[in-house]
Amino acid sequence: DVQLVESGGGLVQPGGSLRLSCAASGFSFSDTAMSWVRQAPGEEVEWVSTINRAGDNTYYRHSVKGRFTISRDNAKNMLYLQLNSLQTEDTAMYYCSKDTSGRSRGQGTQVTVSS
Repeated sequence: DVQLVESGGGLVQPGGSLRLSCAASGFSFSDTAMSWVRQAPGEEVEWVSTINRAGDNTYYRHSVKGRFTISRDNAKNMLYLQLNSLQTEDTAMYYCSKDTSGRSRGQGTQVTVSS
């Protein structure tokens, strides 16, 4: 079975940083482009970032470009998202996903940005 287990969320002040991790199993991770999506309370799921299979091409939504960095370790079946310069509008549940829509996502990790 496909398993995606996110961790690393928490409460952080505006301007702070967090590093999210996602442990993947049950599928060929190195053959799969991976994404992060997020969902704020009362909002739709929105795409955040995607990384290709080799990890040498990355894509970001405009609002996080220059602040977030996606990466992967295919030897460890791990996906990461470094979040810097966090803003209150980044508050959401963050999910790693096998697709950009979030249909195949894990249980999520909560990121709350508040002073």
